[in-house]
Amino acid sequence: MKSIIADLDLQPDAALTPIRVVLSHTSHPGNIGATARAMKNMGLSQLVLVNPRHFPDDEATARASGAVDVLEQAQVVDSLQAGLQGATVVAALTSRRRELGPELVDAREAAQRLTAASRRGETVALVFGNETNGLSIDELQQCNLLVTIPTNPHYSSLNLAQAVQVLTYECRMAVNRSLANVEEHHPLASHEAVEQFYQHLEAALIDIGFLNPKHPKRLMPRLRRLFGRKQLEKEEVDILRGIVRAMREGRGSDGLEQ
Repeated sequence: MKSIIADLDLQPDAALTPIRVVLSHTSHPGNIGATARAMKNMGLSQLVLVNPRHFPDDEATARASGAVDVLEQAQVVDSLQAGLQGATVVAALTSRRRELGPELVDAREAAQRLTAASRRGETVALVFGNETNGLSIDELQQCNLLVTIPTNPHYSSLNLAQAVQVLTYECRMAVNRSLANVEEHHPLASHEAVEQFYQHLEAALIDIGFLNPKHPKRLMPRLRRLFGRKQLEKEEVDILRGIVRAMREGRGSDGLEQ
């Protein structure tokens, strides 16, 4: 068990692998395809279908877009009990509070609990009912956690695939908030380059009469704080020094004499 947990800690996305998405009695095949796409977007791959009305189906394949592999691996079963076999933590999406049902939590809290369980090596299931009536009372009683998505109280209707997207997104955020895959990385400016910029800026402000060296007040400390809120990149410092140079030479932004 320790080795499994260690691997999950090193690879946050691996905590999503044990999470099973279960769709019960889905009416529209397009929602199955859209669910597969939502799952793959967030790194989940285990899809279980309980008595789908139409599957396999061309519409499901079309709506899956690049996630056809999730559909191809989907397991089709004839009961929710069969779909939950082996699962130890089962969360059911519902829009209604059940007085005698399991504990009710919001999507974010549920994601924290589910991913924590998956990190421990537990098999986790997220259960969604059909598009018209959701999950039956009997189905809800087979789950040990109820999940709700906070919505506009005056319009709370969510498409099935939208609900899956919200829950799987929250699960992904619970294990990996990194933006490394979309961030651009540029070399940062060195300490000496930034200091040279401040010296250059101060001289330019004196030249144009904006800064009185005899009564500087707190202008430069405030400007340092302004630029210091963001760690400047090398290219940004070069641009700023170019602007300062133009100021000192009495040129406008278009490079022409004023």
